Amino acid sequence: MKIRKAIIPAAGLGTRVLPASKALPKEMLPIVDKPAIQYIVEEAVKAGITDILIITNRGKGVIEDHFDHSIELEAMLKKRGNTEMLQQLEKTAHLANIYYIRQKETKGLGDAVLRAKEFVGDEPFAVLYGDDVIIGETPAIGELCEVYEKYGKSVVGIKPVSDELIVKYSSLKIEEVGEKIFNVTDMIEKPALSEKFSNYSVLGRCVLDSEIFSILEKTPLGAGNELQLTDAMKVLAQKGCMMGIDFSGKRYDMGNKLGILKANIEVGLDHEEIGKDLKEYLKELAKTL
Repeated sequence: MKIRKAIIPAAGLGTRVLPASKALPKEMLPIVDKPAIQYIVEEAVKAGITDILIITNRGKGVIEDHFDHSIELEAMLKKRGNTEMLQQLEKTAHLANIYYIRQKETKGLGDAVLRAKEFVGDEPFAVLYGDDVIIGETPAIGELCEVYEKYGKSVVGIKPVSDELIVKYSSLKIEEVGEKIFNVTDMIEKPALSEKFSNYSVLGRCVLDSEIFSILEKTPLGAGNELQLTDAMKVLAQKGCMMGIDFSGKRYDMGNKLGILKANIEVGLDHEEIGKDLKEYLKELAKTL
């Protein structure tokens, strides 16, 4: 079945990037000239997804404003003859059918996904984590969708990470079935090193069958006293209903200060407007380090 719906959980408090995220949602922090969440929405659209639910909470109305029309701004640009920027804003306002729902209490990623039950219905759907921007020639979520369409099983986007990070993320038990494609047979959230299955972890992307909702409704609170999506996906994995793909593209953790800086530098170097000047600046800066 073709994946046409996606959810973007964007209700986190952004505590790792305070004080910047006190008044501005971390999902709206810029990478050069676009907010992080726009890169995520554009990735979904490139993969053929048409309907997107963004899960927010109090203080994140600016996300809705970004994907809406700004009548006064557009009128000013039209008056000044700035047609190129006007077209960019028009395109942003019409990327997809975008809907919003609030997660009134921050109870974990599993709780955020569960709030999308009515939006999803009985279709398979994509999840693109609001913290994770993935830049590449091919949309990462599109690669997951292709695996789902071929094998008919839920799919997670995975990458090998260091021991230092595996204890903060998840660890997967995997069996390779093709180039960068795996069966995922078990997983654990935030394991001790003695508990890890491998150094492969779920990083930012999933395609899930709608049965995940009934599993989430029965899943007890896990790490951090929150409803963990990993705990529900573990049930699918143990039933033999989970695949993984080591996706292409570069992931940037936008909930991490260094990740934000790396994203701006590396995306900036490829930016047609500033790339050349940024490269020269970095060369000169490097001489002083």
